[in-house]
Amino acid sequence: MTETRLIWVALGALVLVYHLGLVAWGLVPNLVARPLHMAVILPFVFVAGTTGRRRIAGAMIAGIGIVLCGWIAWNHDALRNQYGFLEGPGQMAMAFALLAIALEGARRAIGWPLPMVALSALLYGLFGQYIPGEFGHSGTPLASFLGTMTIAEGGLWGSLTGVSVGVVAVFVIFGAVLNAGEAGQGFMNVAAAAAGRLNGGAAKVSVLSSALFGSISGSASANVASTGAITLPAMTKLGYPKRLSAAVEAVASSGGQIMPPLMGAGAFVMVELTGISYSQIMIAAILPAILYFLAVWMGINAYAQRIDLKGVPEDQRPDARAILITSGFFLVPFTVLLFSMFVLGFTPQYSAALAVLTGAALLFFDARPAFDVRQGLERLAGACVSVGRQVAMIGSIIICASIVIGVLGITGLGVKLTSVILSGAGGMLWPALLLTALACLLLGMEVPTTAAYVICVSVAGPALSKLGVEPLQAHLFVFWFALLSTITPPVCGAVFIAAGMVGENWLKVALTAMALGVGLYLIPLGMIANPNLIRLGEVPLLALWAFVRVGVGLSLISYGLIGRGGVARRGLLLVGGMFCIFAKGIL
Repeated sequence: MTETRLIWVALGALVLVYHLGLVAWGLVPNLVARPLHMAVILPFVFVAGTTGRRRIAGAMIAGIGIVLCGWIAWNHDALRNQYGFLEGPGQMAMAFALLAIALEGARRAIGWPLPMVALSALLYGLFGQYIPGEFGHSGTPLASFLGTMTIAEGGLWGSLTGVSVGVVAVFVIFGAVLNAGEAGQGFMNVAAAAAGRLNGGAAKVSVLSSALFGSISGSASANVASTGAITLPAMTKLGYPKRLSAAVEAVASSGGQIMPPLMGAGAFVMVELTGISYSQIMIAAILPAILYFLAVWMGINAYAQRIDLKGVPEDQRPDARAILITSGFFLVPFTVLLFSMFVLGFTPQYSAALAVLTGAALLFFDARPAFDVRQGLERLAGACVSVGRQVAMIGSIIICASIVIGVLGITGLGVKLTSVILSGAGGMLWPALLLTALACLLLGMEVPTTAAYVICVSVAGPALSKLGVEPLQAHLFVFWFALLSTITPPVCGAVFIAAGMVGENWLKVALTAMALGVGLYLIPLGMIANPNLIRLGEVPLLALWAFVRVGVGLSLISYGLIGRGGVARRGLLLVGGMFCIFAKGIL
């Protein structure tokens, strides 16, 4: 192991130990835990993957940020007594530096769009009192505004960052540890055994493996790159059209962000914003997620009526022994996670920590099966580096998004935007839902799904609640529609990656993906029209009945969009739409 790699392994191990340690240590003051969370991820944000002058500049910025975060953590008692007011030019300079580092960190992690939104919010907070009319605000003293954002729990160290520190990071660690071992191959083997022999089997293997892998990766791009590396060549080799192969992988991979238990970190943010327990959110989200993959499955069946989509040849399917052994690498940690949460009653983060330790132990075993210390240590080292990179990515996004949430709270802008939605919709629910969906699509083109969800729900959530939508309904609706940009032009990240991997025109792939992923557009509306769909934990029979009804509707719509026949297709679309949205009062 080279000296440079050893340094990054050590820094990744620090990130891992710090966040697992917070779970074990219990109550830690927020102004200690949250600034130190930012401090430990800064090297991965500013230095990792850089060279030359960029590395030197990044190291200097990271060093300044670490010192400032450490200073806040060290002086948290004294700062708490300032009640969000900065004292002296030194603290003022510190506040500007921290905000600039948060913005630049997000820019380096994911590009310009989110930092530009956050910067616009900061400028509004600083100068909004000069805006005439209802969108201006009364103004906040500079020392109070910047102090609330940087030395209190109203901005960088707000509740959203608390979610990143306390829960999201632990589950990201869980996913990274599983991915470092045999779990990924286990997902592929189970999917190949379950669907490989079917008509369109290679595409259905992609659907199942992406659903399983996405449940721990929570990232559409990572899902495409990982499972797609196996499924896309398999589909191409069997003669599947390139546009269909890439579309299947893009749509299936996007579903990972709505598949419990991770949901791309969205479930944990939802816990903080709604006050609803994690287990309730996970149970509520499971039926809509299954419906999404059902719609993709039916779309593949419809394509199979038009094109000869062969199954995976028998000699390329895993044998029973391989399936049994490799499936244990993800079933055992998942069993520990779910048993700890639902049987022993532990918190999600404590349960995830136990599952991490289980997954780390399994890194020392392989599919032979055999115990290999050297291989286990190498995998553990790789997991540490992956932990550092992934926690840094999500942490930088959430810290930057916290700036926007902080400004909305300080200035009251969120209330004003809510009133705009209500007035624009004329006080009617469905126009408000469509306006919200459009806002989610537009914002999702610019920022990652979780950040788009947080910003949109902060504005649209209160408006939908005033129109009678339950809080969990509103949050799931917004979260689903924040995903639209993964497959919807003009910005469709999952489609771009999948199209590039097979060498196909991205627009052709996007159009096919939109037809296959029709559930992403309709299921959120179905959740509003059929509220029982997300009440599996409260009224299981009614929830399953709503699931069947919407599932039939989506199946008909998939065949109507993709299958053969003109008049018959239009009839299927009409009947399917009634089942999905309008059948509540009929059936």
